[in-house]
Amino acid sequence: MWTSSINQANKVALLAWAKETGINLVQINGQRRYGGPPPGWVGDPPPAGTEVFIGKLPQDLYENTLIPLFQSVGKLYEFRLMMTFSGLNRGFAYAKYSNRRSAKEAIAAFNNFKVREGCTIVVCKSTEKCELSVDGLAAFVSQQELEAMLRQVTEGVVSVALYSSPCQEWAQLAVLKYSSHQAAAMAKKTLTEGNVRLSGVEMRVGWLSPNLKQKLQSSKEKPSSSQVQGGKGLGVPKQTPLSPVLYNVLDRLNTLCRRRYLGTPLFLTKCVQANPNGWLLFWCRVVIPGCPRPFSGFTWVRQDGPDGSGHEEAKVTVALQVLRILGCQLV
Repeated sequence: MWTSSINQANKVALLAWAKETGINLVQINGQRRYGGPPPGWVGDPPPAGTEVFIGKLPQDLYENTLIPLFQSVGKLYEFRLMMTFSGLNRGFAYAKYSNRRSAKEAIAAFNNFKVREGCTIVVCKSTEKCELSVDGLAAFVSQQELEAMLRQVTEGVVSVALYSSPCQEWAQLAVLKYSSHQAAAMAKKTLTEGNVRLSGVEMRVGWLSPNLKQKLQSSKEKPSSSQVQGGKGLGVPKQTPLSPVLYNVLDRLNTLCRRRYLGTPLFLTKCVQANPNGWLLFWCRVVIPGCPRPFSGFTWVRQDGPDGSGHEEAKVTVALQVLRILGCQLV
């Protein structure tokens, strides 16, 4: 609900304009949208390059002023105004046209346009970013499980890929690709501000930067998700030898479960792929009698442990993540 005491006159004018023109504005999750598609639209959505970004908007300015202005240079497919809870705009919007020519004309006509005395706006080509990065996911989060969860809470998921985190040891980084910039922006807001909970430590959600994308793509030593059956690979942990402290993780997990009366953890590990460069892909499951469901997922380990099989390393990696999920801090 709007706070009626803020900018009341302009809100009344907006409602009157919407009623007079028959334009339907839908507000969902911090943005108000017209079109997408507009009434009478036939065919597919416009291609990339048809959306413009509008910035430096006065916060008390609404669609009754903005939509007629931006429609004056071409047919709008969609107009999205970012909103605050008080009913003011957040200072920026997106206008998507039916073709690229209209988008270019909008930039030429309205960049540095004075919408009122002392207020000029910025209009430029929208980057139309469609990819997000989610860093800090636990090793137990598999590609299949993550994708299933994302499809429940966000719309337009195209693909999900998992890598080892470049910033957090023993953590995963997910690259999420969406069908449009709008879908990605809505997903970013949902994952950042909503009540969504993913298994992870210090999880961070943001736009996938070109530098990070290039770094992930150029990491040739790491097995890619396409090499894994079902695309369930979690990426590769850093090549850090397992110290005695980490081998003690199994004892720490047993102690924690005993103190919390959860029962003794049962480990199941199965090597499902071996790469020539020494990496082994393991499917792992930890069943703890006192927990409602088992912890399971895929992880990569090096074939350089005491027995060379990788099973012990997989158990240690899994136990470390379970400890973190259960809230235990290693010292």
